[in-house]
Amino acid sequence: MVGSQLKFQSERGELSQSKPIWIDIGGGTGWNIETMASYTDVPNFFSEVYLIDFSPSLCEVARKRFVRLGWHNVRVVCKDAKLFDLGKERADLITMSYSLSMLPNFHVCIDHLASLLDPKGIISVVDFYVQSSIETTGRNYIGGSLQRHVNWIGRTFWRAWFDLDRVGLEGARRDYLEYRFGTLKSVDERNYILGDYTGICIPYYIFLGRLISSNSVRANLERIDAACTESPYLLPRDPFSKPPMDLVLQTRSKAYQSGVVNLSAKLPLPSTFYQNHQHRIYYEEEDRKHTQFGNEFIYAFTWEDSRVDQRLLKINEKDVILCLTSAGDNLLDYLATCKPRRIHAVDLNPNQSHLLELKVAAYQALEYVEFWKLFGEGRLPGFKDLLLNKLSPHLSSQALQFWLNQESIFSSRHGLYEYGGSGRAMKLVRWLLRALGLRGTVKSFCSAKTLNEQREIWPKLRRVLLNRFLHWMFIGSQFLWKAAGVPPNQAALITRDHHHEESLVPIKLGIEGNTGEAMWQYICNTLDPVARDTLISDDNFYYLLTLCGHYTRRCHPNYLSAKAHSKLSKRGAFDGLRIHTDEINEVIAKIKAGTLSIAIVMDSMDWFDPNGSEAANQIAALNRALKVGGRVLLRSAGLRPWYIPFFERLGFSAKRVSARLPGTLIDRVNMYASTWIMTKAQDLSPTSNVPLDSLSI
Repeated sequence: MVGSQLKFQSERGELSQSKPIWIDIGGGTGWNIETMASYTDVPNFFSEVYLIDFSPSLCEVARKRFVRLGWHNVRVVCKDAKLFDLGKERADLITMSYSLSMLPNFHVCIDHLASLLDPKGIISVVDFYVQSSIETTGRNYIGGSLQRHVNWIGRTFWRAWFDLDRVGLEGARRDYLEYRFGTLKSVDERNYILGDYTGICIPYYIFLGRLISSNSVRANLERIDAACTESPYLLPRDPFSKPPMDLVLQTRSKAYQSGVVNLSAKLPLPSTFYQNHQHRIYYEEEDRKHTQFGNEFIYAFTWEDSRVDQRLLKINEKDVILCLTSAGDNLLDYLATCKPRRIHAVDLNPNQSHLLELKVAAYQALEYVEFWKLFGEGRLPGFKDLLLNKLSPHLSSQALQFWLNQESIFSSRHGLYEYGGSGRAMKLVRWLLRALGLRGTVKSFCSAKTLNEQREIWPKLRRVLLNRFLHWMFIGSQFLWKAAGVPPNQAALITRDHHHEESLVPIKLGIEGNTGEAMWQYICNTLDPVARDTLISDDNFYYLLTLCGHYTRRCHPNYLSAKAHSKLSKRGAFDGLRIHTDEINEVIAKIKAGTLSIAIVMDSMDWFDPNGSEAANQIAALNRALKVGGRVLLRSAGLRPWYIPFFERLGFSAKRVSARLPGTLIDRVNMYASTWIMTKAQDLSPTSNVPLDSLSI
């Protein structure tokens, strides 16, 4: 991680000098410095390397090591670390490998190291630790705590064990380190000394930090706030000074508000402010609305046709877009093809944002062959090494923790696309087809060269996928649909259309009629036109992935093309991307009025309770954030969903641009009954407060 971070800074000219200075505290025999040669050319990359250790015998071994290696830029200094001085020079890198836990006066030493570090420098610490989750509760500046908790038995045993060797594992050492430096990366790992199967492991952490420089931090704070809210960037000012009246009324992002709170308490900013890239926006990771998802994303791929989106919206370089993140496939396509000025990607599930971060990092750090294996095939042996040595500088601390914890996704035989909620559904479909002896039929269907050939094969698969017995067992189960992510309110739209076609009737919360029969007909209307009119092997990668579990070089999303990789691997390609982890209303509320030109909300409006206020509130918020003429693109499971009149009464003109009637195909997915574009016709009065009963249908 340290080597990849140094390489990143060197390639971008972010080091204070062409050849950096490295100080290794408690370097012992010099093994760490020699090992660094596996990642960078130590004799030529560094101008000077200082090994500091208090043990004369270890220093002597280190001197012999570097004489043997012929490295003349390494200096071995046998001295107390807190007394070492560089004079007027400053270090670009300071490392401590299992030495912080052995320092008696660690507060003094950490303060001294801060005085030795260059403003652009990095401090890296790896050491043993034991802490409970209670000790870190409420600390928004530590860069995540995914695996930080150590149970009571582990805390008690390892603290006593290491105390025999005068190694202190009290949490105060790491706590002070995180207080004194801004967190760039923080990783908690386990060393299974007797093998994974024993469960016996020693907890250790890796910390990369930066100096807390008030001027640069405050400038960054203002810059990120402006990017989050679409407000003009203002010259940095003291957050504690009294602002002009026009700024008092200005919308401030949650990131800015959290930063001001931390600065007021003389704490480091949240770790997102110290990252190499500012794509990911601060979020309250301990909030229950985020922790409810655990460590799993739902969607490994995006299930809306981006080609249709671009045709309908005609996205251009002036557009400011707000869209739901999902797996990030479509917004990456927009960036590669249309180059909008800004994209605000929004998702409440932090893990969906971690997936998008990984894709962005892969563009910037990997060659196309590796990129394709990750997201085209969904498998890449040795992913963990790639993560640490190439991808880590481009990921936020939280995303890095997540992917280190989930690295088996890419090294297992199942791969990325069998992970999460969507992956389990795909796995079930493929298992069913294999169990019924249709593996060869699926292979022929997915490799058919013509539509006629595909149409001849489809009836064999249809007899299984749309079998009445399976329909009775699975499709008729409301529980299964809820588990698959179809909420009752969306299922009610499908049921209503099945019984009433396009007639508009009063909405009730309950699902009327035979839901199972309506769902079965809905699936027939989805799949039959797809099999009849789209060539799976050549152009319909949505269903190719569902049936095969991976894409092919012939058929894949545009973001996976070599051309897209060439465009998005360029420096600055993602300067306009902001990744928000929050509810869409929370993000919209912080965006300056009249700045969005496009909002793509997928089918999220279907999820609202027809008897609640959420839909009206979100539509009013969209009206405020969009400029006049701005558009909302949405898809619905209903032909005319109940909330369309809400749009029309809250300043929008509504147009249904496609309707999936029985036997028709509206896009390659064909999953939704209708697609709508809502165009903002007028601003709402700032003082207007539209009562819900006035919006009733």
